[in-house]
Amino acid sequence: MSISRTRSAEFDRDIPAYTLAEAARYARLPVATLRSWVLGRQYPTAEGKAEFPPLIRPASRRPPWLSFSNLIEAHVLRSLRTEHGVPVKALRRALAFAEKTLGIDRLLLRSELCTGAGKVFLDRYGELIELTASGQLAMRRLFEEHLKRIDWDSSRFPVRLYPFLSASAPSGDRPIVIHPRIAFGRPVVVSKGIATLTIAERVDAGESVKDIAADYDLAQSEIEQAVVYERAA
Repeated sequence: MSISRTRSAEFDRDIPAYTLAEAARYARLPVATLRSWVLGRQYPTAEGKAEFPPLIRPASRRPPWLSFSNLIEAHVLRSLRTEHGVPVKALRRALAFAEKTLGIDRLLLRSELCTGAGKVFLDRYGELIELTASGQLAMRRLFEEHLKRIDWDSSRFPVRLYPFLSASAPSGDRPIVIHPRIAFGRPVVVSKGIATLTIAERVDAGESVKDIAADYDLAQSEIEQAVVYERAA
């Protein structure tokens, strides 16, 4: 790959592309949770107020807009924070330890999470939150399932995210993809690149699943998956 194309791909990944509400929908997170991860917040203490520093550096703070890279970070954080409900302080310490020890900037974006770096990070994380052996195994499995939803390029940066259809019932299916260069980074059906929102809007307008599937040369199951994805957010 040429230098110019590499820089272009990096630019696509890091440009402001999503509002907080959009990114929260795609990552299957409450908007308030993602807002605190991106912008930080104040919280009350016995001495007055304390600051909760951000976990993600957004592509734009004013107004807050997230990039595709930020979306990947939120997706990975979700597997660690939301699914286990552990203290953010422990997560922040584990991230700092792993990135300092391994020398990898923005560890949550890197394919190294699938190899030794990921093991070091998870080991440290499990120690900090005092998980049992079974708890650590469950965490690893969940983390691996989230990482399987990401494709990385030859530079070891993410290029595609396959979001879960539903936050409440995640499965191994990957019918929907988010790619920063397709449909302005909005979710599309993998096989044809048709925006899931477009499909859902046509169903809401009263068109039949059969007719929409014929128009786009999609299986009816793909139409139904697109609708489930859009309406489960």
